Amino acid sequence: MKEMRIGYVRVSSREQNEDRQLIAMREAGVPSKKIYIDKQSGKDFDRPQYKRMLRALKKDAVLYIKSIDRLGRNYEEIIEQWRTITKEIGADIVVLDMPLLDTRRGKDLMGTFVSDIVLQVLSFVAENERNAIRERQAEGIVAAKERGVQFGRPRTQLPENFAVVVRKWQKREITLTQVCRLYNLPRSTAYDQLVHYLYTEDGPNWIRG
Repeated sequence: MKEMRIGYVRVSSREQNEDRQLIAMREAGVPSKKIYIDKQSGKDFDRPQYKRMLRALKKDAVLYIKSIDRLGRNYEEIIEQWRTITKEIGADIVVLDMPLLDTRRGKDLMGTFVSDIVLQVLSFVAENERNAIRERQAEGIVAAKERGVQFGRPRTQLPENFAVVVRKWQKREITLTQVCRLYNLPRSTAYDQLVHYLYTEDGPNWIRG
């Protein structure tokens, strides 16, 4: 009987390109109409195409993925999804980037044992790598701030008479709406700056544009 092949592709945002994964799927012989694609974060499994793919999987079908981290964001999720697909559904999984992770091979006890060990190790490595990337990003941001790099929108200088306006607002001589119009500010930003100015010793000399 001909093998039923299904592919799953995920990119973490709509800006990323899925071409590399699609090429790998087609080279593996997965029909285009059997490839399910999600273009969103992997923070959870509330992904419509992933759910459709699970419903389409049948016993003895084969799911192709490019890399192990397409199944989940962390070690526990990857292991859980692997168990659901291989144990509950009874389908096979082929990880194209790691030939050892092909459940069609070694259906005996030893083959299953080796596959499970490789899966555990790779899932752990994948999660550690993601954690390391996040840590490097955080360290980079801290270092950049220490060098004086500013993040966010450019800062705009407040006019010298802002203290006068704050006092008038405090005494209800001017409304928040009038402050917004005077400085062309969103209501929430104007309010935050007025309060900030009131409750700091000298008041801020800037706002975010």
